[in-house]
Parts: sequence; C-alpha cells; structure tokens
Amino acid sequence: MSPTMRHHRPDESTPLLRDNSSTTTFNYTTEHPTQCSTPEIDEESLDLDLARVQSIPHGGEIEPGFPPTHAHDHEGAPGADDKRESHFIGVSPAQFWTIFSGMLFNYTLAFFDSTLMGSIHPVITSHFNAANSASWLSTSFLLTCTAFQPLFGRISDTFGRRPVYLFSILVFFLTTAWCAEAQSIGSFIAARACGGLGAGGVTSLGLIISSDLIHVEYRGIYQSYINLFYGIGGSLGVACGGFIVDLIGWRAAFGIQLPFIFICLVIAYFTTPSSLGPELAKKEGYGVREAIKTIDLTGSFLLVVGVTALMLGINLGGNVLSWSHPFVISSLVAFCFITIFFLRVEAKQKRPCMPLNLLSSAPRANLIFGNFFGNFVIHTVLFNVPLFFQAVRQDSPSKSGLRLLTTSVGLMVTSVMTGFIITWSRRLKPTLVVGALFLVCGGITTSLLSRSIPDWLTMVLITPSSFGQGFAFPTTMMSVLATSDQADQAVVTTTLGLFRNLGSVMGVAISSWVLQNSLIYYLDNIITGPDSAGIILRVRKSISEISRLDPLHKDQAIQAYEKALRATFLSSILFGTIVVLLVLPIKLPRLGRKR
Repeated sequence: MSPTMRHHRPDESTPLLRDNSSTTTFNYTTEHPTQCSTPEIDEESLDLDLARVQSIPHGGEIEPGFPPTHAHDHEGAPGADDKRESHFIGVSPAQFWTIFSGMLFNYTLAFFDSTLMGSIHPVITSHFNAANSASWLSTSFLLTCTAFQPLFGRISDTFGRRPVYLFSILVFFLTTAWCAEAQSIGSFIAARACGGLGAGGVTSLGLIISSDLIHVEYRGIYQSYINLFYGIGGSLGVACGGFIVDLIGWRAAFGIQLPFIFICLVIAYFTTPSSLGPELAKKEGYGVREAIKTIDLTGSFLLVVGVTALMLGINLGGNVLSWSHPFVISSLVAFCFITIFFLRVEAKQKRPCMPLNLLSSAPRANLIFGNFFGNFVIHTVLFNVPLFFQAVRQDSPSKSGLRLLTTSVGLMVTSVMTGFIITWSRRLKPTLVVGALFLVCGGITTSLLSRSIPDWLTMVLITPSSFGQGFAFPTTMMSVLATSDQADQAVVTTTLGLFRNLGSVMGVAISSWVLQNSLIYYLDNIITGPDSAGIILRVRKSISEISRLDPLHKDQAIQAYEKALRATFLSSILFGTIVVLLVLPIKLPRLGRKR
C-alpha cells in the first residue's frame, strides 16, 4: 500500500464520511487486495467508513452504481459525521417509497412461489408418477437462478438496472404460466428451470437497486422490511399452497399468481428510474454489440455448464443411475475440468462474472462460504420436512402446509428483528453467530422427528433452522456490503447470491441423494414378502401409494421413509458446524458509534 493510502487507525473522533476530495476518476473494479484482511478490522473500536463517498469536482465522474447525491450526503457537510439528513441516495423519500413498495410486492411473490413448491412438490411428482425425480423441481429452478444471477448484475451495470429488472419480471410471468400448463414432468422441470432465470433477476436486481438508493448504515431497517414481506409471502405459500391443491388442484396454484406478477410488471415499468446503475454502455458510448463484448459471457457460459454437470452427476448417481454409470462419471469429471478452466478465465477477465478476489480473503470469503453452507442446512430441512409430514405422518398437502407455517413465521420474526437489532446496536457479528448456532440446532432437532411424537412438538422441532436463516442471512448481506466499496455493490450482491443459490442447489441435490440412497437401503431391508420388489418400486415413485398398501406393508414403508429422512436431517448437522467454524474467527466492523 502506498504511503498516500495509509490512514491512521479510526477512533471515536473519526468522521463517518472521510474527506478524500480530489480529481480521482473511479474505475469499476473489485480489486482491493488489502481492504478486507482480518487484522485491519477491529470489531470493538472500528467506525466503518461506510459510504466511501468521494467529493466530485466539476466535470468529474460519479462512482459507478452511485446516483447523484445531494450536498448533505458529502463529507464536509455540517453534521455529516453525526447523522445524515436522509437515508436515501439521489431520491426523495416519496420517490423511494414508490419504488420500494413495488419491490416489496415482487419479493412477496418470489417467496410465495418458493415456499409453495416446498409444500406441494410431492403432489406434482406423484401426479406425473415421478417421485424419484422430485429434487429436479427445485434443483432446475435454483440451478438457473444460481448460474445466471452474476450475469444479471454485470448486464445491469452495462445497460442499466431498469431494462434488466423488467425483463426478469416478464420471464417470471411467462414461465409461471408454463408451469400451470405443463403436461409432463419434463415440461414442468423445464418451466421451473426457465422460471429460475426470471426469479434470479427479480431478486438480485431488487437488492442491487436497494443498494443504489439506500446508505449502507441504514440498510438494516429496510432489510427488515424486505424480510417482513419475504415472510408474508412465505407464510402465504405454506398456508395456502396445500389448501389450493386440495381445493382446485396444483395447476391453479401457479395460475393464481399470474395477475399479481402482471401487476408487479406494471408497477416496475412506471416507477423504476431509468438512470439507476453505472450504465457503462451509455457512458462509454458503446453500441449494443460493443457493450455485449464487455460482459463476461465466457465465464457465465462455463459457470452454467459446470454447475449443470455437477447437478447431473449428483442427482442421477445412486438414484436413477448407478455411481459407476459412464454418464454419472463423465458429468463429475467434466465439472472438475470446467471448474479449472473457469477459474483461469475469471482470473484474466477485467470484469468477471464471479470476481475471485472476493473469495480469497476474510471476512468476505468467510461470509460468502458461510452463506453457501448455511443453505445446505436450510434446503435440507425445507425440501424434506414436507415429505416427512406426507409420507410418514400421512398428512394431506394442506395439513402439511399448515404445519410448515411455524417455519415461515419464525423466519419472518427473526429476520425482522435482525434488521432492527443491527441498526440499533451497530454490530454485525452477534446476530451472525447466533444464526449459525441455530442452523446446527435445526439439524439436530429435525433428526428427532418421528411419527410417535405429538403434533405440537413436531412444529417446535422444525423451527430452529428457520431462526438460523432469519438471524444469519440478513446479517451476512449487511456484512458483505459494509466491507465493500459502493462501486462493488452490484458484483458483491450477485456473488453472494450466486453462492447462496449454489448452496441451495447443492443442499437439495445432496439431501435428495442421501434420502434416495438411504430409502433404497431401508426399503430393501424392511419390506418383506413375495411382491416386495414391486412394492418398493411403487412407494419410491409415489408416496400416495403408501396409503393403498395393506397394513403390514404400509407400516414397513412408513418406517423406511422415517429412517431415511432421519439420516438426511442428520447430514445437515455437518454443514451447520462448518458455518459456525467459518463465522467465529472473523472480525466485522461496526456500522458507526452512537454518540
């Protein structure tokens, strides 16, 4: 670090916004090799230079992703080191709330769709007689949502936030209609895969637009609002999904979303500012073709192909095909080679879709990987608890959905609490550690589920993992943004989203692998009789077949599912422990001292 870049260690008198006025031109980059090293961050004494807003001389360049600011937002403004006059960047409160309200509506729909699938997927796979393909309903969605999310961030940097946001909502609308009309399990999985493309854009662009409009130290409050509406959407999906299926069928569960998604599209069209984001193509005077060349298409393609190869190998191995099958082996080998090539490509890219320097130093690397493994736990529980209720407890989809309501309420309450706790205390690490411990606890408690325990206790046992998600995930988002420059907000947001969704994909795939292989083992060892092979095949393909068996074989099938699910839930404890080990050593900055 050059002498001009060495600052004295911050103390109580250090202003929140430093005066770095100069004629500096800001380049869009994530290359900050020293800014996040652990020894430079003192959790107890550091006042974070949150906004890192530079004075802009006449004719200077505004930092990418940073809309024009008012005088009171700059360092040197009276009282700037004590309290900002506004929480917002470049917009009035009325403008902000108009934009933000539409975004909250989108978040509600996105989480409704997510939890809806969690509660009704056994019905859909049973309808198509494809219960052993259940993981692909979520995996296909999460796969495209994961792989394309970083690309959405880079495209929005190039062409602006608004067109990418509108395109994402439109894709979400069309693919939801496709789900409602799918005539085969293959068509439905393809629809969910394309739906992940739209949903990934909707969620990532919403967070990026929030970062463009809200100062970092106040984002805890608005993250709480987002979490609240996530919780509302999740609760509606859990509570209403099974009821809708029982009343008018699973197709209607997707059809009723269409009018609301269309309303979101109209709201976004009329409220989203066209000037958000760096708009690098416009700034540099590029045409569409030249602008596209600046996007990391090679890296994005390799990311999609590599993750797809990994998912094919994990999902098919030991489930549809044997682990020694040439297709399974070639998929996993292809993933390894593509990963090596991808890392080499990204290391040379000027604007990579996944900046490697974010993954190489604390605390951001710990936060990103902690989110990755945290989603292993969440999706192991979220994906398999409905199966426990419907296969082991023999509940209807609507009753199963109502039982899951406690997890949505727990997530909503803790995530809203987290935002306000962070804003009040200005501390990030306590809620992060508490959340990580709850993730471990969630794996332990769900492994205790059995058909013999009372209903109220099952609802208690499935809740801790949602507490972990509510405490840890909002804190991770706040922490990774607080330790990054404003110019990096879009790429940091999408990289975190990439690993969060990749963890979701891996959590569903690996938990499904554990479940299916455990189920095969227990069914083979528990179910007896001359027609045991046929019975095993029937109950693996459709859980609705369990209720049609004679009492002896019905009890044996339920016992096999119970034991297989217990093994699946136990596997999540390992990943929760990894999260704890990742977050305990890091030191995070405070968001500013209360005077």
